Amino acid sequence: MLPARHRQSRECAIVRRTLPIIVLLAAVFSVPVLAEQGRVLGARLWQGPEGTRLVFDVSRELSHNVFTLQNPDRVVIDLKDTRLATELNHVNVGGSAIKAIRAGLRGAKDLRIVLDVGGKVSPTTMLLKPNREYGYRVVVDLSGSARPAPTPPRIVKQAPTDKRDIVIAVDAGHGGEDSGARGKRGTLEKHVVLQIARRLAEYINNQRGMRAVLIRDGDYYIGLRKRMNKARQAQADLFVSIHADAFRDPRAQGSSVFTLSARGATSEAARWLADRENASDLVGGVTLDDKDGMLASVLLDLAQTASSDASARVANYVLYGLKRVGHVHSSSVQQAGFAVLKSPDVPSILVETAFISNPGEEAKLRNPKHQDAIARAVFDGIKTYFERFPPAGTLVAASRRHIIGRGETLSEIAKRYQVSIDQLRLVNNINGDSIFPGQVLRIPGEG
Repeated sequence: MLPARHRQSRECAIVRRTLPIIVLLAAVFSVPVLAEQGRVLGARLWQGPEGTRLVFDVSRELSHNVFTLQNPDRVVIDLKDTRLATELNHVNVGGSAIKAIRAGLRGAKDLRIVLDVGGKVSPTTMLLKPNREYGYRVVVDLSGSARPAPTPPRIVKQAPTDKRDIVIAVDAGHGGEDSGARGKRGTLEKHVVLQIARRLAEYINNQRGMRAVLIRDGDYYIGLRKRMNKARQAQADLFVSIHADAFRDPRAQGSSVFTLSARGATSEAARWLADRENASDLVGGVTLDDKDGMLASVLLDLAQTASSDASARVANYVLYGLKRVGHVHSSSVQQAGFAVLKSPDVPSILVETAFISNPGEEAKLRNPKHQDAIARAVFDGIKTYFERFPPAGTLVAASRRHIIGRGETLSEIAKRYQVSIDQLRLVNNINGDSIFPGQVLRIPGEG
């Protein structure tokens, strides 16, 4: 071992030799790196019934600002330290709130984009980070001047009556900028589920006593909670969200049906009780704004329990229908915390029609006949459920019929339709328990 003074002398020599290198490296890394100027790479537009969404693809994360001008009405988007790397005249603004898009430099480095609009609008913007399909994006939503979607002519399916239709909200998942899952052949989830949703709505509208409300009827985006709220505003008796699944293993296949998990219901209850904006809303037909905390909690729990029970029942009928179409991914109804299932007083289910990531199932999803088969299977499940459990005051509840099969008894039929034996006897003028196969029974509307 070297003496101490020799070791110290050697260490000092090493420090003297390496110090200039350390100083040089420190100087190099302390120099600020100039970030590359941002670029607008492209733009896309979607027009929905309630507003216009304009999306700018940008090369990196950047700062932006938006404001409006009047006389004439304009929306101005300033993008800091950004230049235009593409033309914007390819964007089709027809039928939207936007009449024209212009762009130019603002100062030395900033980009200003001006939207000429047809009236007063309320713009909101957000910067989205890259996902599996897109890079950075600046999203501009314009509300207040969108052209309303034309109301389709109502098909009269019945004579005037004081009984109402059962309302079913049909929700095609994703849309617009959110394309959902993508198959190997480029099939987009947002397109196929919209086709299935439209076919399902057609089956519903052709059924006496039922009416469909399409939450999305075009290629535009609607927020998840807004979908749920649109169903509640339509006073829907059921909310059905249509999707197509995807998985990293292309062999995964089959349909699935989901309802809201207990954990999801608990978190939603907490949100409702904590949010003052919900206080004056109706839950199960009852307002909460004049109730104390404990009573509001009990009423909300009752509404959620009834909704959950109904969701589970209709989900099982729908899953049974899908089993007749093809393979199911799970033989039982699944539970998850999907946001669109969280309405506290509207029974809600989510249907994963197939795995779009499976080449075979992707091909089926592209086939109109298979789309129709899926829609029919979901409809059959919905129809079976409401024939057995129709809401009070509906035409379906007032016109239920049952053809007696061999070996059936009045008590079995009463239990199936959740009515009393005395009610069955009363509305069918039956004395005692004598019934026979082929006899048609009228089922009371309320049990």
